[in-house]
Amino acid sequence: MKIQDIFNLTRAPEFRRYLCDLLVELCRIDTTPNPDVSVMRTAEDKAFAILERELKPLAFEGMELRRHPINPEMTGNPNYSLLHFTKTPQRPEGLSPRETYAGRGNLLCVLPGTGEGDGRSVAVNSHVDVVAPYFPPRVEKDVVHGRGACDDKGAVVATVGAFKVLRSLMSREKLRWKKNVVGMFVVEEETGGNGSLSLALDRDLKKLYDTILVGECTDLNIHPANRGAVWYRADLRLPGVSLFEMSAFVIEELEKEGRAIWTESFHPLFPQRPVQTCHGMMGSFGEHPSRICGEICFTIGFDRAPNGKVEQLIKDCLDVAVTDYCGIYGDKTKVNDPRTGKPKVVRHYDLRREGNGFVVTVYGSTGHMGSIRENDGAITKMAWMTRSLVYCRAKMETFAEGAMRLELGGKPHGETLKLEGGQGFVPTHPIKDVMERMRQAAARGAETYLRRLGRLEKGGDVVKVTYDKLHNVAFDGDPDSVSMRNAIAAARACGMWKEQPVAGWTVSCDSRIFATEYPGLNVLTVGPGKLTHAHSDQEQLPLDELVKGAEFLVLFLLKQTGTAEMDFSAD
Repeated sequence: MKIQDIFNLTRAPEFRRYLCDLLVELCRIDTTPNPDVSVMRTAEDKAFAILERELKPLAFEGMELRRHPINPEMTGNPNYSLLHFTKTPQRPEGLSPRETYAGRGNLLCVLPGTGEGDGRSVAVNSHVDVVAPYFPPRVEKDVVHGRGACDDKGAVVATVGAFKVLRSLMSREKLRWKKNVVGMFVVEEETGGNGSLSLALDRDLKKLYDTILVGECTDLNIHPANRGAVWYRADLRLPGVSLFEMSAFVIEELEKEGRAIWTESFHPLFPQRPVQTCHGMMGSFGEHPSRICGEICFTIGFDRAPNGKVEQLIKDCLDVAVTDYCGIYGDKTKVNDPRTGKPKVVRHYDLRREGNGFVVTVYGSTGHMGSIRENDGAITKMAWMTRSLVYCRAKMETFAEGAMRLELGGKPHGETLKLEGGQGFVPTHPIKDVMERMRQAAARGAETYLRRLGRLEKGGDVVKVTYDKLHNVAFDGDPDSVSMRNAIAAARACGMWKEQPVAGWTVSCDSRIFATEYPGLNVLTVGPGKLTHAHSDQEQLPLDELVKGAEFLVLFLLKQTGTAEMDFSAD
């Protein structure tokens, strides 16, 4: 088989249109988490029905297409994620695994091989769920915009498209798979990975593959390792003090600890040290622990209408805080977003009078926590502002001739203030160590604030830090494995490979489930789309990248399984 035979199919206009139409159709389905699991079940069923419609006509010899029920007995596994998304005010305990997964599953497409030759059986995994907030798809200038476009329905479509091309090629050349190929289309990656975990724990299914390729928005780079991530939840509770003010000091210490972990994180596969600290949710603000919060507000209240001196002092405090913040995190009002040509952040904050005080609205730029350095966290910025105001309290209250009160805006948080976010780390740090260091950091921050008030409570008694959501370990695989070499050869052949050192992915995904469940398993992460677009309000996927992702899979699967002999140097 000539490589040009493949390019004639993958680079045809009709194949490009096919991929575009299928991606848009899938992105029209809102597959965000929902406490009403019947809503999730219905959305997943719609997505899988579309994939089944496309896969069934391919009819590879011996092909098995089936819905694979999720195993509710996986709760004892370290990779199991608690079902936080099923909790509601009316049902604070959430649903049980049996209730959550009744009638739900993953979609499998098993293409059996003959067992001939020296190739390797391979699974290709991608997820159909997305993060909130959902927004519908549209196509502009050969780019598909919409929630899930690159994370991760683009990888789903690339897999289906590759299978479609492979069926045409293999039928024409009268070829059969020499080794197994297993397509995995999974649920619940964004909530922690229970969909993939259920498949990883299926020992009979594992007999069908010895390499797995996990499709994610890696900008078409191939990674044999992933950084880890843990999502934290800090609940602040202490009567008689401002929990909002305390949170600013808790955030300060979490940030310091994150920078310390970054400093210690030397690993040859992670030279860029992808150790990010992200605060995604606070009170009623934010949508997701690993989505950078783009806007939050708080109030500054007094007993009487503040005079001009008070307002000027507030502005000075806020401006000094912003200057200090930008000294560490960069000034994103001076950085243009390449997608829009406009500044990432138009302005850092707005200050307006309201009653006997002011409302401060703080702005950032959203995105996946892995892109925190390119974006701007509004919660972290707000914490700097809050601490600046606390430090100036004595002078402020003198000018105001009364007490100053700082409170979080939005919905009232009651007796407990909740803060959620994530911490990234690389294989230099065990996940349990990271968890304990974050717990201690939050306690230090609470104690720092309490000592300012002359109170003696222990920080650990005031801030409860838990890790009930995503807790992904970091892993490092062999950068020179046979599977990695096959992937590089396929990427070179289609012009996708960037001549650079092999490195780990700077994000965490379902890859780590298979890597930790089966030490020594070849686990690669690769797919179309850029991380900076994932989880953002500008999520998108250029069709050129989608086509290239499908083309790479065609070449990789043929080479990995030893199904076709060809010269992998492009004509």
